[in-house]
Amino acid sequence: MRKYLILTSVIFFFLTSNMAFAQVSQETARLLNNAKIQVLPDRTQPRDFTLPLLGGANASLSSYKGKIVILNFWATWCPPCRAEMPSMEKLYQRFKNQGLEILAVDLGESAVTVRRFIQNNRYTFPVMLDTDNRIGSLYGIQAIPTTFIIDREGKIIARVIGSIEWDSPQVIAAFEALL
Repeated sequence: MRKYLILTSVIFFFLTSNMAFAQVSQETARLLNNAKIQVLPDRTQPRDFTLPLLGGANASLSSYKGKIVILNFWATWCPPCRAEMPSMEKLYQRFKNQGLEILAVDLGESAVTVRRFIQNNRYTFPVMLDTDNRIGSLYGIQAIPTTFIIDREGKIIARVIGSIEWDSPQVIAAFEALL
């Protein structure tokens, strides 16, 4: 009986301690929700992909594991996408040296169009080109901008459909907790 109780206690401890790492902390979830960033009920593994970066080299999503990644689907012709990008750049500049990465995946446009837009606005975060909308379809993107937050373990923890102010005090507090 004693062995059974010890074994049950060990199993219970193991399961509950692992559950603590399965989700973001309650405080981080509260901060994300305050920032209008929807915390997902379960962390999920994103589908890995490789796309060309605006600079010409290819990059895969999995190569950013170990960082907090903002995976943003957008297009230059989209007014809400254009509206949120200055605040994304400010957030990127603030936290890029602390492990934040932004991957802005342009949907369906040419490299020339995207390059002109990025250069004219002096954005410095990485931009990926999904010229055939293959990755947008893989992620079920139906409206842009759509953004996923991926934790350091490479799991999707949150989503934003529509634009937000990425440099608002609420968003900054949430990313300070994540980083």
